[in-house]
Amino acid sequence: MQSYLASIGRVPLLTPAEEIQLGNQVQAAAALVDRTDPTPDERRALRAGQRAKKRMIEANLRLVVAVSRRYPHDGLDQIDLIQEGTIGLVRAVEKFDPGRGYKFSTYAFWWIRQAMQRALDQQSRVPTGAAWSN
Repeated sequence: MQSYLASIGRVPLLTPAEEIQLGNQVQAAAALVDRTDPTPDERRALRAGQRAKKRMIEANLRLVVAVSRRYPHDGLDQIDLIQEGTIGLVRAVEKFDPGRGYKFSTYAFWWIRQAMQRALDQQSRVPTGAAWSN
């Protein structure tokens, strides 16, 4: 766990301008994903979008750790909670619209928290069909 925290701590945070630029690249790539025969320019835009998505995820992993520390770890290890939060972060990167004017961290916080809460709820839920015996 310590090596993970050390490795994500080395990644520089994004500036607001970088958030907007990378968010626009991710959106442009998402619009091109369904193309059957992309042109060379479209392929370049797809690769740029993939790199932008990776950069946004890596730069915001510290946010996932910070959110995970707010939750009690009932039934889940912190690393599992971080993993679930990372799934929420990926979803936030895919859905982020920089044109709306919100900071990415504000937007991503909701997705990260939602993914963690869902994992905690599923972990504590009694399976359907479970019978109580005396």
